[in-house]
Amino acid sequence: MAQDNKQEIFPIVDVDGQTIGSATRGECHNGSRLLHPVVHLHLFNSKGELYLQKRPEWKDIQPGKWDTAVGGHIDYGETPEDALRREVREELGITDFQPQFIEKYIFESARERELVYVNRVTYDGPICLSSEELDGGRFWTLDEIRATIGQGILTPNFESEFIKIISKNL
Repeated sequence: MAQDNKQEIFPIVDVDGQTIGSATRGECHNGSRLLHPVVHLHLFNSKGELYLQKRPEWKDIQPGKWDTAVGGHIDYGETPEDALRREVREELGITDFQPQFIEKYIFESARERELVYVNRVTYDGPICLSSEELDGGRFWTLDEIRATIGQGILTPNFESEFIKIISKNL
C-alpha cells in the first residue's frame, strides 16, 4: 500500500509566507503545529458544479474523505504558483488552466497548521485523475455539498473553506 513520505522536507513559514526554516512531513503532521504552506484549487465547470477528490485510505490526514479538487504541500524552495501547477498536473493531469488567486489563510487542526493559498478556476476540459494519489473524483452541485456538510463525508478543512471563502466568491 502507498503511504506518505514522512521524511519529505517542507518549508516552515511565518504568517506572511516567508520561509523561516524546514521540517519533515512527519514533524509537521505529528501535532507540532509547525506552520507550513499548501495550495488549494477549487475547480468549477461552466455549470457551476465543483469538482471534489476522494482521498485515499492510506493518507496520514483525513483518509477516505472528499476534499478540494487539488490540494498539496509546497515543496521547499518552490513558489505557491509553481506548486499549484505541479499539484494540478500530478493529481488531475491538467496543464492548460488560468487559476485565480482568492486569498490565503491559516488552517489549524489538532495535528497541524497550514498557510493555505486558495485558488479557483472554471474548467471544462479533460481530467485525467491520478490513480496513485487519489481514490476518485467527481463534480458536485453546490446543493449536494451544502447537504453533505457536517456528515463526516467531507474533510473539515474543505467544509470550513467552502463556507468561509468559496461561498462568498461564487
